[in-house]
Amino acid sequence: MASRHPKLPPRRVILVTGMSGAGLSTTIKALEDLGYETVDNPPLFLISGLLEQGDMLGRPLAIGLDSRTRGFSAEAFLGQMRELAARPGLQVQTVFIECGDDILLRRYTETRRKHPLALDRPVIDGILRERRLLSGLRDEASLVIDTSDMTLHDLRRLVGGHFHVDIKPKLSLFVMSFGFPHGVPREADIVLDARFLRNPHYDPILRPLTGKDAAVGEYVARDPDYPAFINNITQLIDPLLPRFQQEGKSYLTIAIGCTGGRHRSVFIAETLAEWIRDKGYPVGTNHRELSRQKG
Repeated sequence: MASRHPKLPPRRVILVTGMSGAGLSTTIKALEDLGYETVDNPPLFLISGLLEQGDMLGRPLAIGLDSRTRGFSAEAFLGQMRELAARPGLQVQTVFIECGDDILLRRYTETRRKHPLALDRPVIDGILRERRLLSGLRDEASLVIDTSDMTLHDLRRLVGGHFHVDIKPKLSLFVMSFGFPHGVPREADIVLDARFLRNPHYDPILRPLTGKDAAVGEYVARDPDYPAFINNITQLIDPLLPRFQQEGKSYLTIAIGCTGGRHRSVFIAETLAEWIRDKGYPVGTNHRELSRQKG
């Protein structure tokens, strides 16, 4: 590989893999729109050549690799990933795009597409075969994105929040709300529980509203424990942000949950995101249960 100028920052290389039908193509396209050079499904043995011919000015590179890739196996992928990570001048991250088997099956059924590993077998056989093939990759990934409850817009926004291109790279944050009965978001780095705050759901006037509405925010903020809760959250997170950045972490996902994921958690997430924005950090928001209801 040609050497890079010592004053240039490391070139960012994103390896995108995961389950077929989970959103790999959408992820690659989102990275391309962010300014990444993208290559989808090159044979594994060509990856070194791609980097040798790459942009010496450090344009970031995203490479899609999945079960359709010639010579693909979990062992071969991990070997390539470790070889690249050991090279000077590269900052290598692996993104695993995940999705529940039932959701994948529904997507293939709705689109009438054939699974690449199903051949003449039922779609579910291809899904299970691919999951066995990818066994071991998920735990090695820098970031796992579970798209089971995401729209394409949600996925693009999440990718943009984590991998935006900046002349001066800075820690990017993503704040999301959710409802505990629907499960804790797998991509969350920090999870906060807002269920102890007074619940607008029991007010018939506020019930049809969301945490984005001023009346709901005012209701939650009148809880006597609300000021201490917000203060404790910001005191917890404030010293972590510069330390995460110093350690080279490029993204942090904070998830706030309540019972339904419509009122308290949404309001807290919006409030926290505004505080983070005022601190000068890029921040995105996503309200999982509100997105699901729209879908």
